[in-house]
Amino acid sequence: MTIPEFLAGLPADRQELMTTLHETIIANDPNVTFSIKPMMGKEMIMYEEGNYMKYALASVKSHLSLHCLPMYMNAPLHAKYTPLLPAAKFQKGCINFTDAAEMPIAIVAALVADCAPVNIPAMLANRKKK
Repeated sequence: MTIPEFLAGLPADRQELMTTLHETIIANDPNVTFSIKPMMGKEMIMYEEGNYMKYALASVKSHLSLHCLPMYMNAPLHAKYTPLLPAAKFQKGCINFTDAAEMPIAIVAALVADCAPVNIPAMLANRKKK
């Protein structure tokens, strides 16, 4: 399945936001490649650096999610964006939201720009050595 096919298959009220989020991620992190892949039992847009997931965008029954591995592995980054997105629901490595008001694109762009320098393959390799 292609990205446009995936986006077209979403509920109509989610298509524009998911498209904008997708465009924001690829515009602010040139290190990732993207495709539709399964994760946690759902098809989602997976953004990979090397062969490792860096971000993922998901649309599930009750909400949308931005999975963000750099945020999961960086407590200060998590702490910086939690108050900037007060209407969204943060977990360790993902942000759940229902609409654009909960995920302002300018803040998402800043989050991805802050995450872009994080080299996931190198970080995971260093983590395995410890």
